[in-house]
Amino acid sequence: MPKQTGEFGKNWYAVHTYSGYEDAVARNLRQRIESLGMEDKIFSVLVPTEKSIKIKNGKRRVVEEKIYPGYVLVEMVVTDDSWYVVRNTPRVTGFVGSGTTPAALSEEEMDVLRKRMGVEEPKFKIDVSQGDAVKITDGPFKDFEGKVSDVDEERGKVKVLVNMFGRNTPVELDFLQIKKI
Repeated sequence: MPKQTGEFGKNWYAVHTYSGYEDAVARNLRQRIESLGMEDKIFSVLVPTEKSIKIKNGKRRVVEEKIYPGYVLVEMVVTDDSWYVVRNTPRVTGFVGSGTTPAALSEEEMDVLRKRMGVEEPKFKIDVSQGDAVKITDGPFKDFEGKVSDVDEERGKVKVLVNMFGRNTPVELDFLQIKKI
């Protein structure tokens, strides 16, 4: 059990949960804070997510993914009572830290996390350039190999020259459909 009020002050702490139950834990914890009157010790509950781009059935989708699966962040003042409320929330397995003493996240870690969460449109990370050899990993040309002839970073597209029937044919692909060889 942690020490009494005031020694730790208000900080963010990582709470380990069963994977896949982060949102349920956050919801349960918010209800417990309210019903047990802990608003003066437990201030915020956060499940950090970020937007990323996935391709499914040839269609590009922006999806929200958890940055730290299996963890919920809680802004709180650690006391015996507040520790007990969080620790005994269903599907919480414990605080991140050594033994029973929770380890606070640094302000820098929280700033980096807030920046990552605040990005509205996911950025395209294209790590190929003109002339690179690539393998197509998705779509009608799956498993074909080719050379990158053009990169459109704005749209997240690449043109790949694929050898079909003895001649190079340009194919426009999403950058998520290729990988560098």
